Amino acid sequence: MWKDFSEYIIANYKDASLIVEVGVGGFPLVALTLKEHLNMDIIMTDIKPYHDEVVVDDIINPDLDIYKGATLIYSIRPPEELQNYIKKVAESVGADLIIKPLSTEFINPDNSLKLINYKKAIFYKKCIL
Repeated sequence: MWKDFSEYIIANYKDASLIVEVGVGGFPLVALTLKEHLNMDIIMTDIKPYHDEVVVDDIINPDLDIYKGATLIYSIRPPEELQNYIKKVAESVGADLIIKPLSTEFINPDNSLKLINYKKAIFYKKCIL
């Protein structure tokens, strides 16, 4: 499934200027796969970074400079209480948004996100344009 999720981003954002993963935690597989296949900056953020490559940021009180210029902001299994904050950041910087929730979550109460089924990957997406 992670291969399919990464493949979707690579295929649809190969011309992006910047991609940011919010709340990478200890699971950098997607971001590292994107770095390997895309010739652009991939920023990983987390409130408690586990590694030097992860930028410290609290999505509830974000440093918008981290996200400026992003074409895509995505998050993998973010806690439900953080999802609206992630959405607000994406909207404020004009970036597309992808949220890959837990399989048991329904995260689209206002119908602003589109459900995407790409091979074995299932996620929600909101495009700015």
